[in-house]
Amino acid sequence: MENAIEIKELSKSFKQKPILKNVELAVPEGKTVVILGKSGTGKSVLLKCIVRLIEPDKGSIRVLDEEITKLSLDELQKARTKIGFVFQGGALYDSMTVKQNLVFPLVRKTSFSKDEIDKKVEAVLKDVGLPDTVNKMPSELSGGMRKRISVARTIILEPAVMLWDEPTTGLDPETSREISDLIRQMQDEYNVSSIVVTHDKLCTKIVADGIVVLKDGEFTEPSSYEELEKSDDKFIKSFFI
Repeated sequence: MENAIEIKELSKSFKQKPILKNVELAVPEGKTVVILGKSGTGKSVLLKCIVRLIEPDKGSIRVLDEEITKLSLDELQKARTKIGFVFQGGALYDSMTVKQNLVFPLVRKTSFSKDEIDKKVEAVLKDVGLPDTVNKMPSELSGGMRKRISVARTIILEPAVMLWDEPTTGLDPETSREISDLIRQMQDEYNVSSIVVTHDKLCTKIVADGIVVLKDGEFTEPSSYEELEKSDDKFIKSFFI
């Protein structure tokens, strides 16, 4: 398998308004592709199409060699266990401790024993640099810490693919860098293949192996950070000011 994600001729409209127009995207195995674009232009719609939270109008979405658009509901649920999705809000269950938040997906989707679950919780909290938060409530954590725990809750299932929706939105510059470094660390340690939707210049520079820009429902050709930074296109330059 050369590409972990391969999207071809994907289109989606809402109320006759085209949002995605025959977009094409390939994410090589073990690499991170960043999608840059203005707010409300369809970046998050694409991610939700990949896991079929939104049904595309047409096109092909292959993830880990499975055609997502043709899976039955049961097959789709199984496929989703291999795909981690970190939503923009990264919402945790406020009434649960950090440990309970992390245990929740394991109990729902695996048959691990209590000892196995405890070891996985301990390991994943160490991975995100928060081993001492296990018994804390989300309200006791900073915004950056909550984001890290939401990442831990996603990677505890060891997905092969990660979808990140505006992972640094609302965070201060120092915390944004920490989350960006964490995304890169997760790729290096777990060899995950990722799509990161953002308009954060620093995050893009840290995590991207390749970058596409979404404009008017279509992608630019994949480029490097350095290539886009030198672009004369006014729209592209707006992300690098």
